[in-house]
Amino acid sequence: MKIFKKQDQLKLFLEESKKNIKSIGFVPTMGALHHGHLFLIEQAKKKNDLVVASIFVNPTQFNNQEDLDNYPKTLEKDIELLESVSCDVLFVPTVKEIYHENVVSDKFDFDGLENEMEGKFRAGHFNGVGTIVKTLFEIVTPNNAYFGEKDFQQLQIIKKLVVKNQLPISIKGCAIFRENDGLAMSSRNARLTTEQRNVAPLIYKVLKKVKKKFQEETFEEIAEWVENQFKNHPFLQLEYFTIADEKSLKSINIKEIDTKYRAFIAVFAGNIRLIDNIQLKN
Repeated sequence: MKIFKKQDQLKLFLEESKKNIKSIGFVPTMGALHHGHLFLIEQAKKKNDLVVASIFVNPTQFNNQEDLDNYPKTLEKDIELLESVSCDVLFVPTVKEIYHENVVSDKFDFDGLENEMEGKFRAGHFNGVGTIVKTLFEIVTPNNAYFGEKDFQQLQIIKKLVVKNQLPISIKGCAIFRENDGLAMSSRNARLTTEQRNVAPLIYKVLKKVKKKFQEETFEEIAEWVENQFKNHPFLQLEYFTIADEKSLKSINIKEIDTKYRAFIAVFAGNIRLIDNIQLKN
């Protein structure tokens, strides 16, 4: 695996590579890799001649400085994991390499997608996401880019970014990769205490029950039930729960035929924020 820290050197390598290959697959990450990330690499390997991964903890998408400071950094282990699935190229830029001297995000209009769910609780988050993803796309110029559905709102926003900026990139959403007990894999899971980790699978258990309840109960009834599952819980605190249209991400009032719905949840375990979602059948 070739490793680059400078974007000019990476661009030069990719320009040369394009003379002999048809497609580049790209998997952007913030490191602290787990099997979910490796699954994305494996999916990219199946459909592309060259696969590029990036590791960059993007400061402009954190609205909580403590979360940024504590975000796990495991570069040596990450490199070993990427090599184990035959990733071809790794891009590991510094903050200065990406932002130069001006560490601020651009402003984006994602047609309102950025104002739902995460956008209500994380001010400026999706401007940061849009800034780094657009920058990385311009550096790597991939044919295909792969993102996990755990961050489903982010996935929809990146699809919108590509459309609005007319980027010739196909965005591929990949299924959520879970631990054996159902907890969605996340780099933040490594920060959970033993007690928090033991109870965290409740999040997915609740979502699975929501999927069943969606057939018979109203949103208000389901939302009240979800709130009660976390009410006075010693280790988990519900931040939000909603059922939304997959396309617009707007919360529903009534169910409509031929509309795809998904349940979204965000929960705090101490100061560690965990998100998950599940597709619902109408």
